[in-house]
Amino acid sequence: MNRRRIPSRVFSVLVYVFLYAPILLLIVFSFNAGRSNRIWEGFSLQWYQELLHNTRLLGSLRTTLILSVIAALVSTVLGTAAAIGFTSMRRRSRSACLAVNNIPLTNADIITGVSMMLLFVFAIDLFNGSPIAALLGLRWKMGFGTLLIAHITFDAPYVILSVMPRLRGLDPNIYEAAQDLGASGWYAFRRVILPEIMPGVLNGLIIAFTMSIDDFVISYFTKGSGVTTLAVEIYTMVKKPVTPEINALSTLMFVCVFVLLLVVNLRQARQETALAKQKAALTPDGKSASV
Repeated sequence: MNRRRIPSRVFSVLVYVFLYAPILLLIVFSFNAGRSNRIWEGFSLQWYQELLHNTRLLGSLRTTLILSVIAALVSTVLGTAAAIGFTSMRRRSRSACLAVNNIPLTNADIITGVSMMLLFVFAIDLFNGSPIAALLGLRWKMGFGTLLIAHITFDAPYVILSVMPRLRGLDPNIYEAAQDLGASGWYAFRRVILPEIMPGVLNGLIIAFTMSIDDFVISYFTKGSGVTTLAVEIYTMVKKPVTPEINALSTLMFVCVFVLLLVVNLRQARQETALAKQKAALTPDGKSASV
């Protein structure tokens, strides 16, 4: 039996080596004292120090962090509200809404990016040619605003998928019971529903932040001129001769994303363990033991 598992284990190891060997090589040479990506010339933090003095990269990093934080917060609020709305629908309507919600997840990023760019171009031309724009003296153009709208749009479906399982596991009567005891709708939601779904909300927030900070394709098509994100800036630098600063920057980005994903996975593992314990407590053996 063990011999039959050996080929599958070897194949799994080869897949992981193929995926992570380039990343490991990038991390190692980010500490190289020389500029070469092939010859090791000694350990050094020189390129991390150079990175701290690169104002263009630091500006892109600041824009990316601000964009990711705002997009994650807004998409979390909108996604949580949408998930609550989906849960209150009938099954057929809920299935249709979830199918529409899954389209951005399964759609290619380049299609989403190009479609959003065309939508923004049409909306901008329509607004700039309207009497309101002429009256107020305003001209709308692609920039941080369009970039933020695009990130919120593709972050929200991930939040919905993170919150929906928590809502499905809720007792539908606890909200009505809280209202019967005299609680207002907002108070019942804040004190009863929100604490129960908070793990899913936090997972959605972290996933949304990770998706925003790591996005390239959609940002490339919707950013406009004068605004750039870290991923787009790295792509622009790669067109030129690669400098070790990119290795250092990519290493920092990989570590940040890896830590965030690790936090999400640990939270999900703890939630599954807690749910398993709750189900075990509801079994006949668990009831008799508690009695």
